[in-house]
Amino acid sequence: MKLITWNTQWCKGLDGTVSPARIIAGARAMGDFDVLCLQEISAHYPLLTGHSPVDQPKAIEDLLPGYSVVWQPTLDEQPAGQTQRQQFGHLIASRLPVLQIQTIALPSPATVGHPHPWMLRSCTVCTVLAAWGPVRVMTTHLEYYSETQRLAQAQAIRQWHQMLSEQGSGQAVTELSDRGTPYQPKPHTVDTVLCGDFNFEPDSSGYLALTSSTSAWPLLDSWRVLHKEQAHPPTFRLYDDTYGPNAISCDFFFISE
Repeated sequence: MKLITWNTQWCKGLDGTVSPARIIAGARAMGDFDVLCLQEISAHYPLLTGHSPVDQPKAIEDLLPGYSVVWQPTLDEQPAGQTQRQQFGHLIASRLPVLQIQTIALPSPATVGHPHPWMLRSCTVCTVLAAWGPVRVMTTHLEYYSETQRLAQAQAIRQWHQMLSEQGSGQAVTELSDRGTPYQPKPHTVDTVLCGDFNFEPDSSGYLALTSSTSAWPLLDSWRVLHKEQAHPPTFRLYDDTYGPNAISCDFFFISE
């Protein structure tokens, strides 16, 4: 099962060109992915997308025949005087069967005395059917400017993972009569992959909140599972110093045991 995560910054390249087609071509060049998790996808924000397709989810769906494309916008707003709703958030494309879709709204506590730009944040969840059974794929993009908000969001995801895993570990027997109603059996599972742009570095408070081993159903940093004490490779500021001079690691895959 191959997964790719990519914060696309609304499909904008280093040359300033916005191109969903180039993003999908780049993802295909990385590997023959079963699941593609994209953050910062835009729909009907013309100041972001310029002359590229304004409806990026539709453009990406057209570029991925054979994949189920799940578009769960974090932002969904209707500006006065405009006919199109503006949307911004995560997209998951899967060629594995998608069994269930969930959206988790994440907290954004006010940071008094420290005004900064911010937006609502969420975690998109798709339960897909792998060869061995259901797998919960979660993707997110945490707050960049506020550590207070980022930590609260990491803690919330950890709590949701705990709760969903408890559901998967002891699923109650559901009467057959419930089939065809909202109470029909659900594909609860303990098998979890959490990926995305977390905007924190290894050993930060947010990282430690997600990987804490003090409670059941831990989330493990897949890089450290595979490479032990080898440093994480940088994933941000490698080629562009707009947001700082030094390259850092802030994109991760966390996995269940």
